[in-house]
Parts: sequence; structure tokens; C-alpha cells
Amino acid sequence: MTNNSSLDAGKSSGRLINDRVIFIQVLVAVLLCINLTLILTFFMKEIFYTNMRYILFANALFSDCINIIMTNVMLLFFNFSVPVQSWSCIFFCLLPSLCNYVTPLTLTAMSLERYVAVCMPLRHAELCTAGRALQVILIIHSLSIIPYIVVLIIFFSSVTFSFFTQHIICSVDALILHRWQGHVRSAISQFYFLIMCILIAFSYVQIIKVAKAASGNNKESTRKGLRTVILHAFQLFLCLIQLWTPFIEAAVLQIDFSLFINVRYINYILFNLSPRCLSPLIYGLRDETFLLALKQYVFCCPFIDTVKR
Repeated sequence: MTNNSSLDAGKSSGRLINDRVIFIQVLVAVLLCINLTLILTFFMKEIFYTNMRYILFANALFSDCINIIMTNVMLLFFNFSVPVQSWSCIFFCLLPSLCNYVTPLTLTAMSLERYVAVCMPLRHAELCTAGRALQVILIIHSLSIIPYIVVLIIFFSSVTFSFFTQHIICSVDALILHRWQGHVRSAISQFYFLIMCILIAFSYVQIIKVAKAASGNNKESTRKGLRTVILHAFQLFLCLIQLWTPFIEAAVLQIDFSLFINVRYINYILFNLSPRCLSPLIYGLRDETFLLALKQYVFCCPFIDTVKR
């Protein structure tokens, strides 16, 4: 009787995991299709790839696509207990860890761009050029790689060569061999996000000041910029919570492994995929110029030609 019950429980658990994996694959496929469609639309009009705001938007989309693909691969490895060599795991962790910083840093840069557009309109054309956008993207990626370099230096100083010949279940936690290493990674992440929160809050406050003094069309433009910054702040908040999920999951793992699986599944959807659903909403659907171009190329509407070439 006990054996049959255990077998039934095992089948139920396996079916639950498979159902969740299928659901996530559908969700990932939808997000990737949306993001890739938006990226294609970005390259279709000169007004987009010569405008700083849209260039930063495309950078966020690229980062989100890479993050979704790599984290999904790691999730599949974990769910099906697929072992990989340790050195391969380092590569699999590199790109998602890099993108975890690229996206929020890009959101911060986009908020600052809105601040310049609303609060310094006469200097916007001078400060927010396509060339400056590429410089900003280079800075974003340089800042994003620093935390991972620190983690790698600490990691390489803590392991022997034999570790790289082992096969492990790949996750970022596998590279954290000591608790203090996790604290260092968390401290760096929190410092980054504290600076980003300050910059977004600064943009928000300055735009509010302009909104109170604005009138007519300027007031409507200011309100739109304010809503955009608020959405960026919400995205950043979700990314910030993602920093704490490894600590929550580690604590839950000590209590119950089944509960750990459930918590990791929920965290992945809420704090990894959800923030990446908002980027298409903010600029892909709320932006009138981009929406018109999207309709023109996705729905094959040649009569929609109000977007400047």
C-alpha cells in the first residue's frame, strides 16, 4: 500500500512539474515572439534607430530576450536534473547575470532621458543623440559586467581545479560556495539598485515640478512622461525583489524541498518574466509612433503611413 501511494505521489509530482514546464514554455514563447516582433519593427523605420529613446528600448528588448532564453534553459536543466560540467555552468550563469543588471540600468537611463525631454527640452536634441545612446549602452554593459567579475574572482579563489571537472545541476547558487560570497553579491546588487532608485526618484520629482507649472499640450506631454517613469519604477521594483528571491529560496529549501520547488516556480514567473512583460507595454503599445509602425508591419496595413520614414 505504501509503495503504491509513493508511486502515485511521484507520478503526481512529475505531472505537476511537466504541466508547469509546459506553461512556462508557452509563456516564454509568447514573450519572445512579442519582443522579436518589436525588435523587427525597431529596425524598419529610421526614426527609431536614430532616436535615443527607442535605441535604449531596443537594448532592453535584446537584454530581455537573452535573459528569458538563458534562464529558461537553466530552469529546464534544474527541473529535469540535467547535470553539466562546472565550467559550462559558469557560461550559462554569465549572460542571465549580466542581463539582470542591463535591464534595470537601461530603465534608469530611459527615465533620465524622459527627465531631459521634459525638464530640459531645449537641450534634449543635443544631449540625447543616437551617438550618445551608443555611449550610454556601452556604459550600461560595462557597469553590468562588474558585479559578475567580482563574483568570479571570489569564486576562482575559493575552488580547486578538480571542481571544474565535476558535473553539477547548474544554477547561480552553485557558484556561491560560502555564505559570505552570497552576502558580497547581495551587497553589490543592493548598492546598484539603491543608486538606480535614487536616479529614478530624482527624475520623477523633477518631472512633477515641471508638471505643476505646465499647461496645455506641455502638461499632457509631461503627464505622459510621468506615467512612463512610474512604470519604469515599478519594473525596477520587481527587479529589486528578484535580488532577494535566492535568500528566500535558500531558507525555504532548509524547510521542505517540494515547497522550495513551488516558491522557485512562482518567483520565476513574478520577478523574472513579469518585469519583461512591461517593456513591450510601455514603449510597444503606449507609444503612438511605435504602435502605428507595429500595425503597419505586423498587420500588413500599408495605408497606415503616418510614421515618418
